[in-house]
Amino acid sequence: MTNYHRMYRLGLTPWEGYRERASGSVNALLDREEAERGRPPGRALDIGCGRGQYTPGLARRGWQAVGVDLVPAAIEAARRAGPPEVTYVVGDATNLGGRGLGRFDFFLDVGCFQGFTEEQRRAQGRGVTALAEPGATLLMLAFGPTWFRRLAGGVSEAEVVAAFPRWELLAVDPAETAGLGFPMNRTRPQWYRLRLRDERGT
Repeated sequence: MTNYHRMYRLGLTPWEGYRERASGSVNALLDREEAERGRPPGRALDIGCGRGQYTPGLARRGWQAVGVDLVPAAIEAARRAGPPEVTYVVGDATNLGGRGLGRFDFFLDVGCFQGFTEEQRRAQGRGVTALAEPGATLLMLAFGPTWFRRLAGGVSEAEVVAAFPRWELLAVDPAETAGLGFPMNRTRPQWYRLRLRDERGT
């Protein structure tokens, strides 16, 4: 997490180019997400939102969108960029329950979870679960556990599942690598889609 503070200060944010290069595939995933819902779709939390790469797009799609990030400078930049209907909060993805964020129907994590230790991943899983409405879904982009894990982060499918024991893994889809740059484009990124289980059926 300290590295992100430093990288924003230095202006080194290579992940920010991914949204435009992968917009087609990201939009298709969000279309799939919304096809199962009524209108408006509900509340969405963008975890590790940075300078608001995805949060405004969620709002344009009809979500009541909230972005959370640990880096105050990133949150300030996101607020300046708008739009005003998006809420941005400085907060720790491993302590989501302590921010008074309310409850959500959808969670988006583009590259945040993958950089944590096992303990931190489980803490994020607990926080997301505590904020989840019944039937909530989570869409997460994460690099795989490759040789570049120490540089760029990465998790296995088993590690994702272990952090969200009350969630059902619905889909694992290969992610677009164009726009990631080296070594991130060599990390076998995946999109994970999970849904909070109905405890009455467990």
